[in-house]
Amino acid sequence: MRPFLFLITLFTFALVKAEAVPSGKEVTKRQAESGDSNERLPPFIELLRGRDGRDGRDGEPGPKGSPGATAEKGDTGPQGPPGPSSGGVTYIRWGRTTCPNTPGTERVYSGRAAGTSYNVQGGTSDYLCLPDTPEYSTYRPGVQGYSPIHGAEYETNHATLPIPGVHEHNVPCAICLNSQRKAVLTIPARFTCPSSWTLEYNGYLMTARHSYRRTALACVDKNAEKVPGEAANTNGALFYNIEATCNGILCPPYDPEKELTCAVCTK
Repeated sequence: MRPFLFLITLFTFALVKAEAVPSGKEVTKRQAESGDSNERLPPFIELLRGRDGRDGRDGEPGPKGSPGATAEKGDTGPQGPPGPSSGGVTYIRWGRTTCPNTPGTERVYSGRAAGTSYNVQGGTSDYLCLPDTPEYSTYRPGVQGYSPIHGAEYETNHATLPIPGVHEHNVPCAICLNSQRKAVLTIPARFTCPSSWTLEYNGYLMTARHSYRRTALACVDKNAEKVPGEAANTNGALFYNIEATCNGILCPPYDPEKELTCAVCTK
């Protein structure tokens, strides 16, 4: 009986002490206020206290906050490198098999000038730059003769100026592409280009003789070449120099005794 009374007395004493001793939360508050993290409950209270409870669940999300202030616009970055070029312009360089050495210019192909004979009524009025090696599709065997074209010859009457050494020789040509330009212009009676344009080449205006069938104009390079070995005077399509008369053209500055120049310009 005595041992039982002793245990009851001891338990009662512990309860009284527990009420007199501050709780764990109060101790934690005191630690925060005093800065002393070593303050602990008495050992017999620690023994009687249960384990710490589990962490509570997260609360509901709070309301969305208002948008922040808009930041100032930053400095403009450096300009990027130029993109790949597209487009470009093409032109024919009459009298040469090469293209000018200007930036962005390349040769598409070279060949020889051709056109309808000077003494017929039909056919084409344009000069053609035929490639050296043709390609044929389906065809009808035999010469039909409906619209033949012929090689083109210089007709300079053995003159030493303005283009020497090419009389009755066939005319070479080259198709040129400048991938950096957007426009091409042939200017008659000038051998220079406007200030904002680039000169591709210059030379002299040529076409058929006035008493022959009408043809288009060609700007023939001032340093014209000839097709080697072809000086047979076959008189197909013909290239003659052009002069300006004073009939409706102001003289001066135009002079009927001088061959007209030309310039091929790009921009």
